[in-house]
Order: sequence, then structure tokens, then C-alpha cells
Amino acid sequence: MFDWNNLHVFLELARQGRLAPTARRLRVDHTTVSRRVAELERSLDQKLFDRTDDGFVLTEAGARLQPLAEAMEQQALVIAAGKPAAPAGSVRVASMEGFGSQYVAQYLPSLTASYPELLVELVTSPNPINLTKREADVSLSFMPPRGPRLQVRQIGSFALFLYAAPAYLAAHGTPAMPEDLAAHVFVDYIEDVVQIPEVLWLHEFVSCPRVCFRSSSLYAQATAAAAGAGLVVLPSFAGETDPRLVPVLKSSVRTERPIYLGVHEDLAWIPRVRAVVRILEEQVAADRDFLMQDT
Repeated sequence: MFDWNNLHVFLELARQGRLAPTARRLRVDHTTVSRRVAELERSLDQKLFDRTDDGFVLTEAGARLQPLAEAMEQQALVIAAGKPAAPAGSVRVASMEGFGSQYVAQYLPSLTASYPELLVELVTSPNPINLTKREADVSLSFMPPRGPRLQVRQIGSFALFLYAAPAYLAAHGTPAMPEDLAAHVFVDYIEDVVQIPEVLWLHEFVSCPRVCFRSSSLYAQATAAAAGAGLVVLPSFAGETDPRLVPVLKSSVRTERPIYLGVHEDLAWIPRVRAVVRILEEQVAADRDFLMQDT
């Protein structure tokens, strides 16, 4: 027989990932948590968790059940409190390494000031994240995420420019026009390990660049350029905030990339996901002039 109370235990275990913290939150012993989850799995005739060395991980069936169970939880809280419940639980945001680490990370923690029960996780990866497989709840990328039942929209753009260390320019000269770039050396990505071709932006500035250093990390490229290795192409959010670098040919050489936000339609209406999506959209819109550097 289906027991609605087992859904509460299911949700807490999905959020905590381990028996002990789940039991503490629910003020029961861990055997009760195990028994409740097992009862729910039997009543639904579905396996909801995989037991791993790192804890409990949702199966595909569990991932499908979670937003439905959360909807029931939210409605119960509204009935109990007489008003909408504050966002609570975890939201995983996935983004490219540079954009996530050097732009997104500074804004997400502010959500906890408004919503103390909200936990934001930021995953930075050089590879595309699969929202359909629930590898993340929200995606920010230069390319639109692909998969069934995804809500994807462009929320902004950013510009990219050439940057160099003052010491490099003093030793090798400052390019006065784009044609002068042929006499310089560059820092770039390792092309054969790049999974997202949209980051191969150097070729949009120089057709046949002489590259002296390569890295899969945007931050490592900036550090190498700051040490005098050569010129580097950086997004505005990375180059404009790096005191070690100065822009080169900024008024005449640039390119742009869109910023796409994606979320699975099953999660888009959940309060905690909506709160994260809202702050991301509002911040990108507020930073439009900084990101584009065209004013």
C-alpha cells in the first residue's frame, strides 16, 4: 500500500545523499529511513536509488519522481503556512570553467542570504552537461543545451578581446592595427582536447597564429599571458577584471558569444530552481554593458 509519508523520507534522502544526515534531519534512526525508502520502492515497483560508496544516488525513476514529490511538498507547506513556502533544497548549476568560476560564482552565494535553506552547487566542466540525464538542474553555456523537454533561451551575450601583460608589450611592441598581430605569439586552448568548439576563438582574431603555450584552462591561459608568454583572447568578464593584463586593439578587434540558459521542463517551475534562474537572468541583464564593453 502506498504511504504518502514515505515521500517525505524519499525527498530528504535525495537531498542529503546519505542515511545518517537524513535520519538527523527527520529525527529518526537510519534504519527507519532505509525501511521507508524500501517500502516506497516496493509500492511503486521501481528502484529509486542506487547505493554507492559515496551514498545514495537517484535512478532515472527517482529523478522523475523527485519534482512530483516536491510539488506535493510545496502544496502541503502552502496549506500549513497559508502562504507560499520559501525555496529550499539544492540546485546544481553547470557552466563552462571560465564563465562559472570567474563570473557566475560571485553571484550565486547571495541567494542564501534570502533563502537560508537553499544550497547552490556550481559544476564547471569543459564538456557539455546533459540536463536530460539530470547531471545538473540549470545550464549556462555558449551553446544551447540539447535534449528532449528542455527550456532553452538566450539571456545575454559577452564580448572577447585580446589582452597582454605590459611587460610583454614593452618587450615586443604594442600592435597598432590588426595586421601587426602576425608578428606576435599567442596563448590558446589545446585544440584536440576541446569538447566545445565555440571556445576556439583565437582563429577569429588571427588566421594562422603562432602559439607558444596551450592549456585547457582559461585561467591558466590568463596566468601564462600575465607572465609574458604572449597575447591571449579572453572574455570580458575575465580580461577586464585582471589587473595583470591590458587590452590590445580593443576598439578594432573583438568577437562575441551568446549566453544560453537551459533547464528541464520538469524542474523549471520548482521554487528553488526558479529562484536561481531569476538571479542569473537578472544579473546577466544588469551586467550587459560590462559583458559587452560596447559603450
